[in-house]
Amino acid sequence: MSEKLVTEVLAIVSQGSDPSSDRLDAAVIGAGQAGMAMGYYLREQGRRFVILERGDSIAPAWRERWDSLKLFTPRGYSALPGLPFPGDPDDYPTRDEVIAYLEQYAETFELPIELNSEVRRLSREEGRFVLDVDGRKITVDQVVVATGPFQTPYIPKLAEQLDPDVWQAHSTGYRRPSDVPEGTVLVVGGGNTGFQIAKELSATHKVLLSVGSKQKPLPQRLGGRDLFWWLTKTGLIYKTVESRLGQRLKDRDTLIGSSPRELRKRYAVELKPRATAASGRTMRFEDGSELELDAVVWATGYRPDYSWIDLPIFDENNRLRHRRGVTAVPGLSFLGLTWQWTRGSALIGWVKDDAAFLSERLAGSKKVTTRRTAPERAPEAAGAAAGPRKEA
Repeated sequence: MSEKLVTEVLAIVSQGSDPSSDRLDAAVIGAGQAGMAMGYYLREQGRRFVILERGDSIAPAWRERWDSLKLFTPRGYSALPGLPFPGDPDDYPTRDEVIAYLEQYAETFELPIELNSEVRRLSREEGRFVLDVDGRKITVDQVVVATGPFQTPYIPKLAEQLDPDVWQAHSTGYRRPSDVPEGTVLVVGGGNTGFQIAKELSATHKVLLSVGSKQKPLPQRLGGRDLFWWLTKTGLIYKTVESRLGQRLKDRDTLIGSSPRELRKRYAVELKPRATAASGRTMRFEDGSELELDAVVWATGYRPDYSWIDLPIFDENNRLRHRRGVTAVPGLSFLGLTWQWTRGSALIGWVKDDAAFLSERLAGSKKVTTRRTAPERAPEAAGAAAGPRKEA
């Protein structure tokens, strides 16, 4: 190998590992499933990039879930591009297995992930993006915000009206039933998370579930096949947010593998309507009934937080404006949002579709010559379309 070629190779390697270099092409913000799927495609294109993660480990959102969590999509539908999810493709992986898989993914494709690197501000100067990262400045041509839909845990204001001796936790702070004090527990939130936590707690506690908005229950399996097998085969999972059906479904959620009837009959969990007020140890509900309680688990979801982005990409109500993740600011994209393009956009197995789309757009805008620098890929699992779970 010539001395000149050695010098060029060393320069590329050093740029890929040094995010302070102004010769980086792109920065991906967030080292969860969306960020790593994006990293896979950027590697495929031979891009110089860095993945910035504010946490001290990859996939921090998964680490905040309760111990017994299982995905509601099987392993065969829970893979990122290039690496099958190990194990029985018809079985459902646990939280810890998802974390292990994502760690393996980052190692397999040697993704340039920087932990403990929170982006404090994103702005634009002289045609390039400037990222303030804990005192450092990184400048790049393109940015993909892959922080996903699970950003700031949301707890209603009425939580402040309860006595301090009432144990309270958001679902991100709940780990196992033994952490919850004895007595009556109210789970607030009628999505998949609320139902699953209520089921688990019912074995050791008196549990009530407060449901504000009813969701359509769907069985986990139909005719011996998983629900997502049917959604894939019928093409429903690929219906876009701009389709007539997508417009009807985008603001609704579904209960997968749970139902109010099952909760009452099998788990003896009492259902209550929306919680409207609190005082002392008492919660009041929409129907006028009241409940004295010992603990509350708030399965009330998340709210986005883009206060660190100093760019004109929000509407008058501070909502993000985009089309399939592409914003009006050239070079700035988002990935992993709920219904970003389809029902699967925020799911681990289908996020690759939007990642592939965005990577091609970014490559086209920079006229990048595609070359492979990633390690040899593992073969795709047969039928591994992918997809797990979303906070409800």
